Amino acid sequence: MKNKTPPTAVERVMREDDFIVSTTDTKGRITYGNRIFIEFSGYAEKELLGAQHNMIRHPDMPRGVFKFLWDTIQGQNECFAYVKNLSKDGSFYWVFANVTPLFDPQGRIEGFFSVRRKPKAESIAIISDIYRAMLDMEQRVGPREAMDASLGLLQKMLAEKGLTYHEFILSI
Repeated sequence: MKNKTPPTAVERVMREDDFIVSTTDTKGRITYGNRIFIEFSGYAEKELLGAQHNMIRHPDMPRGVFKFLWDTIQGQNECFAYVKNLSKDGSFYWVFANVTPLFDPQGRIEGFFSVRRKPKAESIAIISDIYRAMLDMEQRVGPREAMDASLGLLQKMLAEKGLTYHEFILSI
């Protein structure tokens, strides 16, 4: 199931003590969502379970960000990211996400665990500008080259700052 509702300009803001928690299998299908996830997504639990997590992907999110995230967690590392999500009703909400792989007893990845919290407004202002530039790049090069081109742009920006991705994300 994919969210077909057009995005609106209505923002939902997480409360300071909110934590959105979800798990997925290795294919990105939702296996668990806490009550805060259900609340902000706008979907019923039965609509979420088994659905692709990208059902809440907002079109303002560059594909390059998700490529980086997936490459990182599939490489058995945790990843932090600022993410703009799309609710079922078209509203949106920003999160600061920490995504980690879950391992079976043999050390193989069996799924992913994500905890999201309210981001700082100043962080969203900074990351929004970067995401806009990444989206512009994706539109210029077309869908086939979009992910690599926007990720390359992000990596170039970070190199100019002399920071790794995680150093930058955790510093804003």
